Amino acid sequence: MAEKEKEKEKAKAKENGEVTTVTESPAGELEELPKTIVRRLVKDKLSQLSAESEITVFREALQAFSESGRIFIHYLTATANDICKESNRQIINAEDVLKALEEIDFPEFVQPLRASLEEFRQRNAGKRSGSSKAKEADRKGKRKEPPTAEVEDEQDATKSDESEDGADD
Repeated sequence: MAEKEKEKEKAKAKENGEVTTVTESPAGELEELPKTIVRRLVKDKLSQLSAESEITVFREALQAFSESGRIFIHYLTATANDICKESNRQIINAEDVLKALEEIDFPEFVQPLRASLEEFRQRNAGKRSGSSKAKEADRKGKRKEPPTAEVEDEQDATKSDESEDGADD
């Protein structure tokens, strides 16, 4: 019964354009962050901070980093969701996340993230405008092309069929 209710909620959210995520695995445990990505992030940051060439990180330490990151993401998401709901909205936007970072006492992240977000938007705006220009050119090109011989033959056949239908009456 609970499964059917969850499916109905997911379908309703999808209809409303909301993004839904699966927070539980089939075993009922919370999802973990991808271990390879966590390992890469930790090793990259540690290599920047350390002069040693090889850094070893124990499995338990990686698990602790992963769990800490997951908890941070959940806390930030919940705070951004609260900010969104206070504004009588249902969709969390980037400004909600930035305000949430300030609210949970991480204001030092706001400026670098704002700069990264602006760079992301500019990069994607260029892609969008480029693709929309290409689509518009395709549309204009299709309109200007004269009909091919096949299309003309089909049109002639349709006209002759229509005239024959009118003659039968």
